[in-house]
Amino acid sequence: MAADEMRKDLRAAVAARQDLGAEYEPEIIDGFLDKLDARAAARYGQGQLPEPTAPRPPAGKPDSDPGGLALAIVSVVAGIPITAIAANMEGTIAVIICWGGLVGVNLARAVARFTNR
Repeated sequence: MAADEMRKDLRAAVAARQDLGAEYEPEIIDGFLDKLDARAAARYGQGQLPEPTAPRPPAGKPDSDPGGLALAIVSVVAGIPITAIAANMEGTIAVIICWGGLVGVNLARAVARFTNR
């Protein structure tokens, strides 16, 4: 029922804005927001609104990233024989290229993780 009253108030505010013009828009908006604040305060009692809480991570997305940890461990474990083979066959440049590839894979995973948030 309160939602119906808020819809009526919002419609009245929009109609008043259309009738009065843009120069009265700040006052109309402030009046509507005051009514909204008063209803929220009455709803939560004692005239106090609840304290804002920190945003929660979306459901299904844990804070920790076990896939990233597994990739890092596998990269280090794979890097040992790759280093030995590259050093034996081609030398220092090949070792640098191999480790650069491993770092690149881990970096791409980290960037993808942070851009998907």
